[in-house]
Amino acid sequence: MLRKDQNDLLTQTGPGTPMGQMFRQYWIPALLAEELPENDCPPVRVKLLSERLIAFRDTEGRYGLMDEFCAHRGVSLWFGRTEDCGLRCPYHGWKYDVTGQCVEMPSEPVNSGFANKIRLKSYPLIERGGVLWTCMGEGDELPPLPEWEFATVPAAHSFTSKRFQECNWLQSMEGGIDSSHVSFLHRGDLNTDPLFKGARGNQYNLGDMRPVFEVVESPGGLYIGARRNAENDHYYWRITQWVMPSFTMIAPRGNHSVHGHFWIPIDDENCWAWSFDYHPTRALTDEEVGAMRAGKGIHVKYGPGNYRPLANKDNDYLMDRAAQKAGRTYSGIEGISMQDASLQESMGPIVDRTKETLVSTDSGIIMARQRLLRAVKALVDGGVLPPGVDPVHQRVRSAAVILPPDQAFKDGAREAMIARPGVAPAAV
Repeated sequence: MLRKDQNDLLTQTGPGTPMGQMFRQYWIPALLAEELPENDCPPVRVKLLSERLIAFRDTEGRYGLMDEFCAHRGVSLWFGRTEDCGLRCPYHGWKYDVTGQCVEMPSEPVNSGFANKIRLKSYPLIERGGVLWTCMGEGDELPPLPEWEFATVPAAHSFTSKRFQECNWLQSMEGGIDSSHVSFLHRGDLNTDPLFKGARGNQYNLGDMRPVFEVVESPGGLYIGARRNAENDHYYWRITQWVMPSFTMIAPRGNHSVHGHFWIPIDDENCWAWSFDYHPTRALTDEEVGAMRAGKGIHVKYGPGNYRPLANKDNDYLMDRAAQKAGRTYSGIEGISMQDASLQESMGPIVDRTKETLVSTDSGIIMARQRLLRAVKALVDGGVLPPGVDPVHQRVRSAAVILPPDQAFKDGAREAMIARPGVAPAAV
């Protein structure tokens, strides 16, 4: 468990907080490109790391991300007009470009020059892999652009979604690196979900519910290996990649696509769960993409007009007790991601980690917390850049492999854990 001060440090990411400072070293996903689909389309509200922002796309296709509120009287620029390479406040006509610079004050004397003195806080916003990314750090120097494999393969090879999750980023992320719950919470879906079924590894998950964990530090975070028994005295290893601060990649199954998540703080009590599927060597089929849009695999079905899941805490996640009792779903909740989200949100907005009881299968979570605490201290005290910013740390893959008992997973799966263009993923 953590002390209260440690829990507070890791879960608070607003301006001026140590963990907020660390998140601001990275390019993080801010929007799906589909949310700003064309030049001069309506602006979009964005809240990240407890900052309320507005995103827009100007007449020439440039993206802007800046303080949501006009510098004049604090009107939300969501009401603004996108026109002539800027966003104009409808209250008194003050107009801003994509850098946050005020370029027009039609209510003031023409020669006053006052507009030149007004600039809203703004952040870069770039498109890569169908995602709009931002870096919210201070200063003019930006980290190298993100090189996650799902965002660099051809567009037809990849699918990305996001969902609004009503709890802190850390308890969401910790669910993403917890492989032991799969044998329980998701056991009803492994052989029925179209994006999981048919994989030989499913039977190892269902047949051995006491995985042995081995966790090894990686350059960017952790390799989290979960070992289960396979045939001929061999072991089935599922290796999760965790790259700091909040990227998780889950081992693929059979011929299915590779998948994973980013867990991005909205504020201290809510986060965005970004979910991606991709295949390095082939396009995703229409059936696969259709299943993802329908909420299968690690994706969810949305409510109309937003990214909040249709199943949510207001309707008890559409819990079906009859299905739970009959064994059609272990928890009574439909969908792998909603099964995760329902339980993570049930812990409350920020779980009290001083009260938990951790066991051997929580070793990945324990080591992730320790690595976060070390990295944030090194950043705050010494300005040391945290792991995961370097694109080399991002060129990774998860893997599922069968190994003999005398071979360590970090050696037997070493090549499989590196993203190599044109090379198929290691899956069972």
